[in-house]
Amino acid sequence: MLRSAILAASRSARLESLVSKAPFGRDVARRFVAGDGVADAVRVAAELAADGLSTTVEYLGAPTTTEAHAHAVRDEYGRLLRRIAEAGLADSAEVSVKLSALGRDVDERLARELARDVCAAAADAGTTVTVDMEESATTDLVIDTVEKLRGDHPSTGVALQAYLRRTEADCRELAGARVRLCKGAYPEPESVAWQTALEVDKSFVRCLNALLAGPGYPMVATHDARLIAIAEDRARWFDRAAGEFEFQLLYGVRPAEQARLAADGHTVRVYLPYGTHWYGYLARRLAERPGSAAFLGRALTNRR
Repeated sequence: MLRSAILAASRSARLESLVSKAPFGRDVARRFVAGDGVADAVRVAAELAADGLSTTVEYLGAPTTTEAHAHAVRDEYGRLLRRIAEAGLADSAEVSVKLSALGRDVDERLARELARDVCAAAADAGTTVTVDMEESATTDLVIDTVEKLRGDHPSTGVALQAYLRRTEADCRELAGARVRLCKGAYPEPESVAWQTALEVDKSFVRCLNALLAGPGYPMVATHDARLIAIAEDRARWFDRAAGEFEFQLLYGVRPAEQARLAADGHTVRVYLPYGTHWYGYLARRLAERPGSAAFLGRALTNRR
């Protein structure tokens, strides 16, 4: 019930306005979001790179409701990627993008075309793109789009959500690609998604095994200490060298664990958002697991 309430709150324009303007809201945002603009994102990405951490940078903009807005988001990613290249960060920084931000709800064909433009800009910058997953109703669209993008840009990645019942099969189908495996954070019915934390965790491990058994590049996106330990063990079981998979954690969450994994020789990529519309992003992070409100609260007061 708490998760459903948080997800409902994430879609409330009134709450977004209240929280975004409140001093405590800004304090939270500064901890978990790089800043408002491209310069902020590149600055923080450079700081993380100096600490041996890679990044995947995402722009948090207002919901895209027009073709003009979709093109503006495409252009924002173009500016971001040029700045990444100019800063010499292409070896450590990639970008993440949602098809909804590129106009999926306006015109699916437009979103696909603009996603291709972002991938081309990333290739020009010497880096790549991961396409985020969203609601389950759009899963086929995201996967089909990424498969087409990989024809010209083979390093294009995709996010898959372990709480969906279909995801283990998707992992087997996409085991040759760059796949970010996360738990998932959208409200879904029992017919579509596992409902308990234990079921989701078991699915995560099954999906992880499918990815590690394939020839692709798994990106293990979790802060769960138990799942991180299992991933380390399963990587050894499948004879995966340190550079053949990576861990992904959110900016501002468990930085000590990020440093530990990097010190152990793992590639660690920090999910680094920027932009002024950060409210929905933080609310979805709160909803990702039971007790996450307390988890985020602890993150605000310590750095473990």
